[in-house]
Amino acid sequence: MKKTLLSMLLLGCAAQVYAADSIKLAITGPFSGGSAPMGASMRDGAKLAIAEINAAGGIAVGGKKLKIEVVERDDEGKNDRGALVAQELASMDDLSGVIGSVNTGVVMAGDKHLQEKGITKIITPAAGSASMTQWADKTDKPGPKDLSIFRFAAHDGIQAAMVVEEAINRKFTKVALLHDSTNYGVSGRDDLLAQIKAQGNKLEVVATEKFNIGDKDMTAQLLKAKTAGAQAILIWGIGPELAAVANGMDKIGLKVPLIGGWTLSMSNYIDNAGKNGNGTLMPQTFIEEPITAKARSFIDGYHKTYKVDRIPSPVSAAQGYDAVYIFAAAVKQAQSTDTRKIKEALEDLKEPVKGVIATWKHPFSKWNPADEQTHEAFRRENAVMGMVKDGRVVFANEADKQRLIKQEK
Repeated sequence: MKKTLLSMLLLGCAAQVYAADSIKLAITGPFSGGSAPMGASMRDGAKLAIAEINAAGGIAVGGKKLKIEVVERDDEGKNDRGALVAQELASMDDLSGVIGSVNTGVVMAGDKHLQEKGITKIITPAAGSASMTQWADKTDKPGPKDLSIFRFAAHDGIQAAMVVEEAINRKFTKVALLHDSTNYGVSGRDDLLAQIKAQGNKLEVVATEKFNIGDKDMTAQLLKAKTAGAQAILIWGIGPELAAVANGMDKIGLKVPLIGGWTLSMSNYIDNAGKNGNGTLMPQTFIEEPITAKARSFIDGYHKTYKVDRIPSPVSAAQGYDAVYIFAAAVKQAQSTDTRKIKEALEDLKEPVKGVIATWKHPFSKWNPADEQTHEAFRRENAVMGMVKDGRVVFANEADKQRLIKQEK
């Protein structure tokens, strides 16, 4: 009996030593399905950062270097699958954190399980406004006093403001709103409407139309926009349906700009829209141009590692990359693999983190349910306007490009 007990204790100690020898980090997202360019690019950008950190020996914790161990889960962009993935991750006692997610519905279905167990999660590269506002104070229900969920993306409020601003700057007065029927599309529509009001109601919305995931013919919606005299289409969606809109505009001779959320930079939009995608405008947090030494190193590293000459979703890849370095900085500051201590460090990072998008100085602060911005990293200055040109996204405004080059110097 004593020998059995001793063996069990030794096995327990061995398990503890093993767990302490690595940092278990989950990477989740849609690695298959219509949102896969975003999910897979985020995953690959994150794994590129992890490979660099591990190659350098790992993260210094408690006098030794710990390497990052990846737990990879495909949520397929499906709400029910996302909930199951989150429940599985929440049941892991030795999980230090989670990075990922694209689809708002997946986040809404799954993050509550992580929050319940206090698992630190950094949402990236996307998810609609509701992914964070769900935790904020409501008139009938206060938000949680402590939150383990962070978001590392240009939230829809920033993007919607930029989209409306772009339309106004181009002297348009009449616009049509198109959006998909997902949570992301609906919340994006609401953000656009709120921004139109906030910016002085200078745009008249002459048509508001929706489409479903899988729709291939947008003729009915576009004819309404054309008949109403829309001078631009403001759009919010997540998949290949965006290309169907661009191709449908060409089909009916609707020659007006298409301006929308950052998902218009995805490869499955650019490839499927072809020449009809040229001139499409969207906010971006990273554009695949080697304008700085850090950008060149990241782009070259991604191309070489994954044997591609174009990143499917550059924004997603860059955000996944930077999110890992921010997470690693929190682990180092916390001097622990404990997810709750990592959360506390994220809320008060002491040292700047040099990323490919920016040098991040105190990106998050202590959670305040009266202000969800406390757990939002991105601000307006972290985003630029991109434009599709011959199969790639380029800077729409030269001034943005020069500003980023100057920041690097």
